[in-house]
Amino acid sequence: MRRSVFKVTTAVSALLLSFTAPTLAEEGDIYLSAKAMVDVIGGKLVENPALVIRGGRIAAIGTAGQLSVPDGATEIALDGMTLTPGFMDMHVHLSGDAGGNFFAGLSYSAPRQAVVAVKNARKTLMAGFTTVRDVGAGGGSVIAVRDGINAGDIDGPRIFAVGNAIGITGGHCDNNFFPPEMGAKGGGIADGPWAIRAKVRENIKYGANAIKVCATGGVFSKGTKVGVQQLTLEELKSAVAEAHLRGMTIAAHAHGIDGIKAAIVAGVDSIEHASFADDEAISLAKEYGTYFSMDIYNTEYTLAFGEANGVPEENINKEKQVSKAQRDAFGRAVKAGVKMVFGSDAAIYPHGDNAKQFSRMVKYGMTPLQALQAATINAATLLKMENDIGALQEGFMADIVAVSGNPLDDISVTENVAFIMQGGKVVKSAK
Repeated sequence: MRRSVFKVTTAVSALLLSFTAPTLAEEGDIYLSAKAMVDVIGGKLVENPALVIRGGRIAAIGTAGQLSVPDGATEIALDGMTLTPGFMDMHVHLSGDAGGNFFAGLSYSAPRQAVVAVKNARKTLMAGFTTVRDVGAGGGSVIAVRDGINAGDIDGPRIFAVGNAIGITGGHCDNNFFPPEMGAKGGGIADGPWAIRAKVRENIKYGANAIKVCATGGVFSKGTKVGVQQLTLEELKSAVAEAHLRGMTIAAHAHGIDGIKAAIVAGVDSIEHASFADDEAISLAKEYGTYFSMDIYNTEYTLAFGEANGVPEENINKEKQVSKAQRDAFGRAVKAGVKMVFGSDAAIYPHGDNAKQFSRMVKYGMTPLQALQAATINAATLLKMENDIGALQEGFMADIVAVSGNPLDDISVTENVAFIMQGGKVVKSAK
């Protein structure tokens, strides 16, 4: 009995300590308070939260009035606002733009792509997305932008960059828009298990911190059928084995049923698009613990503006094949309990509009909380960063956004972020 009392007393003491900040501030300390905070792990709304930010991380967390203000700390009061973890988009292409002529980007050099990526990285960050996974860019352009952000040279989200997406000759990841005499070829093209494995190694050599393969045809490539498998099971297993050996997560672009299933069985960490996933594919994803990253917003932009932007008829027709099927598959996957992350395919629509997907995720089957979890703790877990980012917890990186209103009541408030902090640095102040 005495032992039991000791345990309870210890627990209460620990809880009280969690609501007590150090009385002396360190240089750069911030005391942040707001009306409410979304606890994405506990799945609840916390009233009157207060946080002490120190050294880029959350040093203490509690409630206003209980968590004391360290002497000399900078105070930021976000009255009437709700805090959430910084959003995370697991499928972007920062070096691409949706507007303008569809073919213009095909002529961009790697330095030109990097300039575009710098612009889009800032737009993405200012929309509240503090971490992204860039799943394909040529010439190391986005890898260079990531390194520039990490060095503090430019502003942008934390980036996991795959470099060149890996796929077969003539497949979705290849450049099929030019005649043979021009010799155009995607930087990640390889055929056969060992050649695929060599490409994974090459990407890592030149700075990739994630890997992506193209398992099926795609919407925005020439001459590929969206639902047809391209990489063989043996090729997929080879890519997965090398990626995992090197400590990398690996994504598979896969619209069609056969490609989705092969990629899941091969052990990929996430399926991108998953447009035609049937019940068997959904069951396999649950069995293997595979994440689905489904871009269910961008179809609206493509069908509304694609023709004016010069998107060829072939590609618009493929988008029409995908859109409804993908949204239906999304709803079934959510209902079945497949692990889901937020993946928008930004570049197919304008960067900075990423948060518009939240409302579609709710419309097609998620609760607002599930949509937020997909873009925070789920994404962090996919990246194996769940103890560092994706939630507002002591010791975590201080990636924080604030919105007016309650996103658990109205998810669309995420489209207008009022305040952004990334790694303890305020990058957007509330007006």
